[in-house]
Amino acid sequence: MSKRIELHISDISPSGTTSGAYQMVLVDIEGIWRLPIIIGGTEAQAIAIAMERIEPLRPLTHDLFKTLATSFGIEVMEVEIYNFKEGVFHAKIIALQDSRQVEIDSRTSDAVAIALRFDCPIFCKEFILRENAITHQDEKALSMQDVERDLFTEDGADELSVTELEEALNNALEEEDYEKASQLRDQINKLKDQGK
Repeated sequence: MSKRIELHISDISPSGTTSGAYQMVLVDIEGIWRLPIIIGGTEAQAIAIAMERIEPLRPLTHDLFKTLATSFGIEVMEVEIYNFKEGVFHAKIIALQDSRQVEIDSRTSDAVAIALRFDCPIFCKEFILRENAITHQDEKALSMQDVERDLFTEDGADELSVTELEEALNNALEEEDYEKASQLRDQINKLKDQGK
C-alpha cells in the first residue's frame, strides 16, 4: 500500500498556456513537494471563493453539495488523489454516514473544492508526487533555459519543421502536458518569425 502525504493549496493562478485554464499548486506540510494541476476556470473560482471564505449570494454547486450532504447526515472525512493515468489525476471523496463509509470518484478540482468546504484533509499517494511533483531541490536546480534545452535536445525539436512541431504541440495538449506545449508553441512562433 502506497504511503499517503497530506497536501494543502499553495496557489491558484492563470495557467498561461491555455485560455480559461488555471494552475492549482498543492504542497505538502513540510514544503518538499509542489504538485501543479491544471483546472478549469469554474473550479478555480469555486476553490478561490472557499479559500477566501467569501459567501456567494446564491450557493455554488459545491456549496449545494455540502448543504445536501450535511442535511442527510453525511460528513466528508477526506479526499485523496489516488492515481495519475494518461495525463489525468484521479481523486476520490471519502464520506461517512452513520457508520457507513463510501468512496466517491471525483475530478481532483471538485474534490479539493469540497475538501475546503468541509475543512477536511487532502491526501495524495506518494508515487504520484514522485512522478509528477516538483521538489524544492528541483526548483533550485532547474531554470527555464535548462528545461527548454532538455526539451529541444531530447526530442530533437530544434530540427523539426513547423508542421512536425504543431503535431507535437497537439499531442502535448491532448496529454495535458501544458509546460511542454508552451515550449513547443514558443519554438513554432520563433520559426515562423524567422520565415521557416
